[in-house]
Amino acid sequence: MNDFPTFLADVRPAIEDSLDRLLPKATAPPARLHEALRYSTFAGGKRVRPALVVLAGETLGARRERLLPGGAALEMIHTYSLIHDDLPSLDDDDLRRGRPTAHRRYDEATAILAGDSLLTLGLTILATHPAAAPPEQRRRAVEMTGAAIGTLGMIGGQVDDLAAENDWPEDAAAALDAIHRRKTGALLTACLRLGGIYADVDEERDGVLTALGVRIGMMFQIADDILDVEGTDGTLGKTAGKDAAARKLTYPGLHGLDESKRMLARTRDEALELAGVLPSGGGLLPSFVHYLSRRDH
Repeated sequence: MNDFPTFLADVRPAIEDSLDRLLPKATAPPARLHEALRYSTFAGGKRVRPALVVLAGETLGARRERLLPGGAALEMIHTYSLIHDDLPSLDDDDLRRGRPTAHRRYDEATAILAGDSLLTLGLTILATHPAAAPPEQRRRAVEMTGAAIGTLGMIGGQVDDLAAENDWPEDAAAALDAIHRRKTGALLTACLRLGGIYADVDEERDGVLTALGVRIGMMFQIADDILDVEGTDGTLGKTAGKDAAARKLTYPGLHGLDESKRMLARTRDEALELAGVLPSGGGLLPSFVHYLSRRDH
């Protein structure tokens, strides 16, 4: 196994199995809610976030079976954020991963409650799995993830992103970076750090994972913004061109398409340097960085 796509194909069945095992069955009451949880979770996502948990943890010496429940938990939390992000009061999108969004497939109330349920379940799994892990390790996993997705992390970034629509801040470049360090980057960083927690890394190595996660988050968002300009509904699995139509603060909108591509390349090089500090040159993490820099969907 010498590249991230091969690794992803190898680990994805185990991720799917973990999600299936940890989610309530669709027939368990309240069945409509549990069906909505599974509809959104099994909508065809690439499973990059749980794969990152496994990749970081294995690179640092943790066993895969120890990493899978935490990876599944972060995928549930990610899915919650997508369900809520698509709501009419936020991004108001009709498509997600090529299928009707949860509020279109069911209704707005069910979508809100499905998102709430996935967030709650994800944090509960982190608190209780793996059962053999020391309680302090599970406590740190919950604390770190809660901080990443809270008002100083993902949710706070979403608030500022909404505020910037049609009313860009005076220092728009600094605001754009600050928004996406939290809205996009915080959860991706949490994936790397969670793998590190399960591998029992020291503070110095956790710092490297954090710095790498920041770069990966920025790469992910810059690439996503570029795809919104250059992609189609079919390639993206969601509505293309919405950011420009809403006059959202984006990298191409602020810096132009060519400069955004140069920024992506510079951030890639910084990420590769950080990954090289980790054991075995970061294992397959450099391959993941290249994979991210070449995203086409």
